[in-house]
Amino acid sequence: MIRFAAATLAPVVLLALGALSGGFWIWAALGYMTLLVFGLDRLRALAAPGDPGAEFPAGTGLSLALGLLHFPLLALAVWLVAGESGAPWPARLAGFFAFGLFFGQVSNSNAHELIHRADRNLRRLGVAVYASVLYGHHASAHRLVHHVHVATRKDPNSPRPGESYYRFALRALRGEYRAGKAAETARRQGRRRTGLHPYRVHALISLASLTSAALIGGLAGVGALVALAVYAQAQLLVSDYVQHYGLTRALDAAGKPEPCGPQHSWNAPHWYSSALMLNAPRHSDHHIRPGVEYPGLKLSEDDMPILPHSLPVMALIALWPRRWRALMDPRAARWQGPA
Repeated sequence: MIRFAAATLAPVVLLALGALSGGFWIWAALGYMTLLVFGLDRLRALAAPGDPGAEFPAGTGLSLALGLLHFPLLALAVWLVAGESGAPWPARLAGFFAFGLFFGQVSNSNAHELIHRADRNLRRLGVAVYASVLYGHHASAHRLVHHVHVATRKDPNSPRPGESYYRFALRALRGEYRAGKAAETARRQGRRRTGLHPYRVHALISLASLTSAALIGGLAGVGALVALAVYAQAQLLVSDYVQHYGLTRALDAAGKPEPCGPQHSWNAPHWYSSALMLNAPRHSDHHIRPGVEYPGLKLSEDDMPILPHSLPVMALIALWPRRWRALMDPRAARWQGPA
């Protein structure tokens, strides 16, 4: 757990110091989220998982802490970028990217962990983190649609072979909102639930987040929050794109897909970025055992597709479609089942 805590809490300290003190600290935070993580990934490839039969109380504590810290960090980000922080524009720009990378890689990964927990309060915290960056519907679509239909055409967050990231992102943005809402509505009707529809809860949390941004920085604060949210959402989408590109589940004669297996997600063994993202790059095991907490996720290079570079590096390559296809299409073809 020391590795996970050090990787995720160090940028929290740097970002807070950067927002409050400026100067060196905000550039140190940006350097941490980019160059340092890349460099440390190059030093060591693979870190052993925890014992899958053990409980991980420290893992839950770290997830809870990161979830709660997300909200003051979001307020600090809006204040630094658009509020009366007094920071010069280069520092505001550096702050935008440093905070945005943290929300996209750490907060998103931690919210993903929380929404899979059995504890209702932890799930609610994960939903609140997503909704604070205007993406609450992902908490519904991810659990009720993506995990059910992954690597099939019924999942809007599974990219198709040959599809560019940009085409995928536009399709996924529309598709997962609709699919998640339909799934939540059907579940409520089946169980005859009362109370607010989850999508209304998401909207209320997002409205509270926008209102807070307005109080911090006025219209500019709202603009800063929206920009940070779009940046965080884009990172989540590119993560889905990279981790499922070109991998499909074979269909039987009746058109039913085969069970989801280790061959249906891409994985990255790089130790430090994996720690920063709470083992999210160990994606095959997560889909096979979604209830397993992040310290216990396993990685096997024998039967799980492995990315040629770390997840953050692959996300950058995905923005260049021609280079991406040249790198990934031959690899995907070796794992791809019939569409």
